Amino acid sequence: MRGVLAAALLLALSLPGCGVSPREPGSDDFAAARARMVREQLEARGIRDRRVLEAMGRVPRHELVPESLRARAYDDGPLPIGEGQTISQPLVVATMSQALALQGDERVLEVGTGSGYQAAVLAELAAEVYTIELEPALAARAARDLERLGYGAKLHTRLGDGYAGWPEAAPFDAIVVTAAPDHVPQPLVEQLVAGGRLVIPVGGRGGQQLLLLTRTESGVVREELLPVMFVPLRRDPDE
Repeated sequence: MRGVLAAALLLALSLPGCGVSPREPGSDDFAAARARMVREQLEARGIRDRRVLEAMGRVPRHELVPESLRARAYDDGPLPIGEGQTISQPLVVATMSQALALQGDERVLEVGTGSGYQAAVLAELAAEVYTIELEPALAARAARDLERLGYGAKLHTRLGDGYAGWPEAAPFDAIVVTAAPDHVPQPLVEQLVAGGRLVIPVGGRGGQQLLLLTRTESGVVREELLPVMFVPLRRDPDE
């Protein structure tokens, strides 16, 4: 069965028009590594959302890490991307994406663009993605890479403090935060539609919990997903 699934993913990668992003020449040199990542790191560990699995089988993760680390792009772990930040472990990206339960017509906010990898996965899954990054060098590089890979039509990038969200573009159907505050930012909760989902790691360096918060008409429902370790969510000192 796993061989059949791997073959199906490789076929999907080769079909014209599959996904939203055109591939650069040579990028499919990593197609087998992507399929293996999906099979061994994601499916084998309980990721069941077929749309998430297919999205992560399409997004060229190796194009969104430093060139010196491309050979390790599909390793089972985080990688440094500069400026003291990291690209998350593929399983964590898949877990967060699956928890959002996206169907394809949603507007999604991401706090913490980083390399742009999670934003690219979201662009495969949703109708429109807004992504905020505090570090100027990362924001500029991610915007260039995401445009180069063909995600520009679906993505809105912004340099700024993600704690406050993106009020003028709100409300959002889903929000994902890729750095850890010590508490849930209230502005993000307020920018969700009723029924909207927020996935966020919360805690300090001593321990963090990945949370799923669902906004309802009567309040917020909280669910703990798994222990994680993210870089801290930094704030703009001028805001």
